[in-house]
Amino acid sequence: MENNKEKRGNKFGGRKPRREKPEFEQKLLDLARVTRVVKGGRRFRFRATLVIGDRKGRVGVGVAKGSDVSDAIAKALNDAKKEIINVQLVGGTLPHDVFFKQGSAKVLLKPASKGRGVVAGGAVRAVMELAGVSDVVSKSLGTSNKLNVARAAIEALKQLKKVPMRKISVKK
Repeated sequence: MENNKEKRGNKFGGRKPRREKPEFEQKLLDLARVTRVVKGGRRFRFRATLVIGDRKGRVGVGVAKGSDVSDAIAKALNDAKKEIINVQLVGGTLPHDVFFKQGSAKVLLKPASKGRGVVAGGAVRAVMELAGVSDVVSKSLGTSNKLNVARAAIEALKQLKKVPMRKISVKK
């Protein structure tokens, strides 16, 4: 006699398997359709600019092209993983001011007092949040190109040096 049990939908007995939390969070900065003109017409591809980070001091920016959007994003994710840097943080903020110029993108980053939040725009905000910086003031000068601004922000974070915090005396 055959066993006539009903299948529950999958090999885990009816329950959906738990999805593992990914190692890095990702934010899509820019998605562009790029065109190459050839003899027969136009060939379209997609360029994805992606920021990844773990909100614990590791962050990276990647850019890649692919024949469709998901392909471009997957390639950009792999590129960003190769470009990961570690950020020196002091109590959720930066240890000191830093200014960096890359191409025509200029980025100024300043530490902020606790509770101030991330005062930054666009690409710099994405980089700071995914790096785990909770309090920072930023100004982006020059170009508004998201890729160049994000790369300038990453290079600025590479310049940080660990500086011991000053002891604050509290009067009673």
